[in-house]
Amino acid sequence: MRQALRNADRALVHLLVGAGLSLVGYLAVALVLVALTASLLVIGAGMLPEAVRTVRRVADAERRRTAAWSGRAVPGSRVPLDEGTLVVRVRNAVTDPCTRRELAWLVSQTVYGLVLFYAAMALFPVALLVDGVWCGLARRRPVLLPLVPGLASLEAGLSRALLSPSPADRALTERVEELAATRAGAVAAHGAELRRIERDLHDGTQAHLVALSMRIGLARRAYDSDPESARKMLDDAQDQAEEALADLRHVVRGIHPPVLTDRGLVGAVRALAASSGLEVGVTAEGLADGPEDDGARAPAAVEAAAYFVVAEALSNAAKHSGAGHAAVELSHTPRLLRVRVRDEGRGGADEGRGSGLLGVRRRVAALDGTVVLTSPDGGPTVMEVELPCAW
Repeated sequence: MRQALRNADRALVHLLVGAGLSLVGYLAVALVLVALTASLLVIGAGMLPEAVRTVRRVADAERRRTAAWSGRAVPGSRVPLDEGTLVVRVRNAVTDPCTRRELAWLVSQTVYGLVLFYAAMALFPVALLVDGVWCGLARRRPVLLPLVPGLASLEAGLSRALLSPSPADRALTERVEELAATRAGAVAAHGAELRRIERDLHDGTQAHLVALSMRIGLARRAYDSDPESARKMLDDAQDQAEEALADLRHVVRGIHPPVLTDRGLVGAVRALAASSGLEVGVTAEGLADGPEDDGARAPAAVEAAAYFVVAEALSNAAKHSGAGHAAVELSHTPRLLRVRVRDEGRGGADEGRGSGLLGVRRRVAALDGTVVLTSPDGGPTVMEVELPCAW
């Protein structure tokens, strides 16, 4: 009886706050109507976004109240009203689906909020009398007091149903959040790649070119007085030029490997397999095996991403897994390029212990692809990647 009474008291407080929101709702609806009328007359267009912002504050209070009663958060996502010109803010206020849901809730709350509160207030004294006698004389559990929390749960359920986004809106919101995270990862990956290229050019190619320029200058000075020394300096300069070219080729391969252009994805992956230090089997289903092959060929960006996925997976297998064998599978559907790399090593691959796997995930996410890495202790390690593409 005591627990039932405490629950009923808590429900009455909840419904009392809901009744207060119902009264606030009358004022908010009136404010929206005034703002809408003023907007139609143009002179008061700036009132509408502020009126909608007031409705949002009231709806947020209801979301918190409903979440406190039910223990589950009430989701909500909105178009911002503080960005852009006045026309943009008015358009966002009118077209935002969340605004329409909140206005529908506000109008409904002015009815069911008061009705359920009055019903609870009428039920509570009757429940006290009946359950007091029922529990005191018959030693039975209360039967009417639990109905008061039931009314509060009904009110919370109605608010949740009206304020929660539809499945389509929720899917759109999740997709927008996913794309925002993907964009942030792509920007980070792009910045890291630019820094790597800058570092490689500064520490490698530029250093060799500076040394080359100095040796040519010394050779010019010594040419008339000491031809033999000048000839040796020119030989050294030629070696420096070749080293600079090698470094430059290394940088270019990191941007877009020329082997992809020359041999296609399958040929480039086979070249990776041959130089990996592992025994690697490569299978390809319906993909071009060179520039002259009639098989399907993905866009250059997709091929480059797939190439770097295989390169990172084979490099990790050779360095860390202890495996002697690996397998690479390439296949495609009308809308996807699939890459699967498996090694029979010790497993335990962890994205948090290095930047390579994280870089792969960001590179793939930038193309709206997916990465699934499975690497239990003891192996095997399997990386499966799907890249959307139009063939």
